[in-house]
Amino acid sequence: MGSIGSKRYWGTDRVARACQVSPATVAHWIDQGHLQGHKTPTGRRRVSVGTLAAFLRQHGMALPPELAGVTSRDIVVMVEDDPDFRLLVSRAVKQAQLDIELVQAATGVDGLLEIGRVQPSLIVLDYKLPDLNASQVIERLLEPRRKLDAEVIVVTGGLTRDDEEGLRRVGVKTIVNKADGLQAVVDAIRQGLERREAA
Repeated sequence: MGSIGSKRYWGTDRVARACQVSPATVAHWIDQGHLQGHKTPTGRRRVSVGTLAAFLRQHGMALPPELAGVTSRDIVVMVEDDPDFRLLVSRAVKQAQLDIELVQAATGVDGLLEIGRVQPSLIVLDYKLPDLNASQVIERLLEPRRKLDAEVIVVTGGLTRDDEEGLRRVGVKTIVNKADGLQAVVDAIRQGLERREAA
């Protein structure tokens, strides 16, 4: 993944120094869609290092040493058995310009295989899958040999209090109800990645 020892997201001041322009210019680029970025819940603009490196190369600008060799993007694994919902989330992620690679799986077992293969930054997990429920998938991920280093977001059509408490016990912080819409899922992904980056 992004083994460069620098943060995955830069603020406008740092981007401005790299591009040799003012922070206001960077903010304008982001707001106009010339440079892909996002706003944090506190209104600060952030640009992923992968996006910035690509932007600098595209415009013939020099790359700062800490961006040399940066091509990696955060990988998110989505485990969801409904192909229509997977497609809608994939489209929503693209529209939100999240700089991620979205890997998809339709069952808990396939999800475990993909998670082991790509070592994602974040996992989006449907609660009810054809073979395993979210708690069973997470219990397998927590086995010592797996060394899970990813936050898990559970997406559900509705949970009992016991099910929700079970998820909290295995470390799930974010549960998103599908009834809240695609934007809630995209926001949860973005916030999960921001928490990971801040940590």
